[in-house]
Amino acid sequence: MFSPIKNTKVYELVFEQMKHMIVNGTLKRGDKLPSERELVEQLQVSRTSIREALRALQIIGLVECRHGEGNYIREKFENSLFEPLSIMFMLHESTPNDIIEVRMIIELEAVAMAANKITDKELVSLAILVKNFKDSQSEDENVKIDKKFHYEIARASGNFLLFNILNVISELIDSFIDDARRKIIINEKNIELLAKQHEDIYEALQRRNPQEAIAAMKRHLDIANEYMLK
Repeated sequence: MFSPIKNTKVYELVFEQMKHMIVNGTLKRGDKLPSERELVEQLQVSRTSIREALRALQIIGLVECRHGEGNYIREKFENSLFEPLSIMFMLHESTPNDIIEVRMIIELEAVAMAANKITDKELVSLAILVKNFKDSQSEDENVKIDKKFHYEIARASGNFLLFNILNVISELIDSFIDDARRKIIINEKNIELLAKQHEDIYEALQRRNPQEAIAAMKRHLDIANEYMLK
C-alpha cells in the first residue's frame, strides 16, 4: 500500500505520499488510516516523522483524529478551510473590508450560477426561507434564516468548492466583524428591506435570469456591507 521513504525531510515525503493517495483515490473519504506502528513498518520511517506528517494533514483538514479510534480521512470538508484562512487573515493583518470584497465576488458568481442550475426543489426551499424571514419576529431566528438563504443559493450553484469557500467567508465575517448581521436586523425598517431583497433574489432565480439575480444580490450585499463596516 505504501512505499518505503528515505530522505532527510522524511515527514514531508510521508505527507506528500499520503496526500497523493488521497488525491488519486487510493484513500477515500471516511477511510481509516493504518496505525502509527503499521505506518512506521510500511514506510520504514520513524514514528516522529509519521506523527509530523499526520499533524500536517490534520492542519490542512484532510485527516481527523478520532479519540480512541485512530486517524481517518475526513468525510466532510465544510469547515476544514476555516482555520488556515483565519490564521492567514490575522498574519497578513487583513481588514474586514478584505473579507467583504471576497464575499461580494463569490456571492455574485454563486447567484449567477444558481440561476442557471437551480432545481424546483431548491426553489421551494428558498421560498420557505423567504416566507419565514418575513414572518419571523425573532432577531436570532432572522440571523439564522438570512445565513441559510445565502448558503442555499451557493449550494444551488452546484459547485462544491464555491459553497465551501462561501461558508468559510461567512464564518470569518462572524468571527472578525462583531455582530455583523445583528447590526442590520436590529433596525425594524431594515428587516422589511431585507425581506424584500430576499424576495427579489428569489424571483430572479425563479425566472432563471442570471443578470437579474446578480443585480438583486448586489443591491442586497451593498446594504449589508455598509452596516458591517460601521
